[in-house]
Amino acid sequence: MSGFCAALDAFLASPAAASWRDLPVFADGTVMQACAAVDAERDAGHVVAPAPERFLAALALTPLNAVRVVILGQDPYPTPGHANGLAFSYVGPAPLPRSLVNIHRELGEDLGAVAIGRGDLSGWARQGVLLLNTALSVREGATQAGSHLGLGWRAVTDAILSAISQRRPHVVFMLWGAPAQAKRALIDESRHLVIASAHPSPLSARRGFFGSKPFSRANAWLVEKGEEPVAW
Repeated sequence: MSGFCAALDAFLASPAAASWRDLPVFADGTVMQACAAVDAERDAGHVVAPAPERFLAALALTPLNAVRVVILGQDPYPTPGHANGLAFSYVGPAPLPRSLVNIHRELGEDLGAVAIGRGDLSGWARQGVLLLNTALSVREGATQAGSHLGLGWRAVTDAILSAISQRRPHVVFMLWGAPAQAKRALIDESRHLVIASAHPSPLSARRGFFGSKPFSRANAWLVEKGEEPVAW
């Protein structure tokens, strides 16, 4: 398989897409247009993350009808080899990405336990935690964060968040950073909980991410609504 358009076709043909493929953005060409824009970037010589077959990994691991928490960031890690299609997750050798280190620090302080410090967050995804970014791709490189925010992903992630808000009964939306918080109007806050804070990036974590206690707040609210807490 090569390219984001081909990866999209493969995803839509797979059982993993069953709960997502009826979203209009998959049928009307919106997602395909974004994928074509990313493929044009690759054709122009830019290295793009994540690998094409991973860009919808968050949807593949967390079906729409299982979503209980959404963790929304900005875009994939731009550092070569870091992005794997699950927001903030990392599978690779030490050291962990700095945003993930800060997430583990807050997790440990929030829950009063020593954070394990693992990079792979797929265990969260399998519990109904959708690890999503506002853009599903990025150019690789130290200065490339946000480079694909204008390539058409906004309509795609808007549609995903709107569907979750409309179809799921009780969801915690963790909106980390300004691009994520810009999606707040899509969420029905009479039914769902929004926890908005600064991004866990080293550039902003001290401006409101540290001390926000998102993990304990999410679990307390889920239990209040009769849902199982997440094993963070």
